[in-house]
Amino acid sequence: MREPVQLPAMPVGWAMNVTDERVVRAPLRTMFALARDVDRWPEHLAHYRWVRFEARDETGGGLVAMSASRPFGPTAWPTWWTSEMAVDDARPAIRFRHVRGITRGMEVEWSFAEHHDGMHVRIVHSWNGPAWPLIGVAVARRVIGPVFIHGIACRTLAGLAAVAERR
Repeated sequence: MREPVQLPAMPVGWAMNVTDERVVRAPLRTMFALARDVDRWPEHLAHYRWVRFEARDETGGGLVAMSASRPFGPTAWPTWWTSEMAVDDARPAIRFRHVRGITRGMEVEWSFAEHHDGMHVRIVHSWNGPAWPLIGVAVARRVIGPVFIHGIACRTLAGLAAVAERR
């Protein structure tokens, strides 16, 4: 086991920000448990190809490699990335920092809050884009964020919410 990953608060004012959120009709702890159990996501989510911990810490975080497919009609575009993952049971929240892959440097936060109809889950992705001169920010804002990040995150949130609501 490694020391728990500690990530700072989400950055503000970055070039690309994508937010996916929904109210889930399930107890907060049920949804939080599903979200933090990332190595089981492929069991619940058809678009997730695999999830592998390279190193796990005592909180359930660590260094985790993930791969998901972004569907485009009958075909799917495979993606992959590796993140540092921090789990905060007290807030509760889950933070990721992408350290490998095209989205290296991206910061992600899953936050959970009580709601009168169940709970509110929000996933925020912030990034300054790939280090591609002249076009990196534009590609992040116009393609990677809305097409790939949102396309995968909204499916992930909907899929985990469906599992939580069935429980």
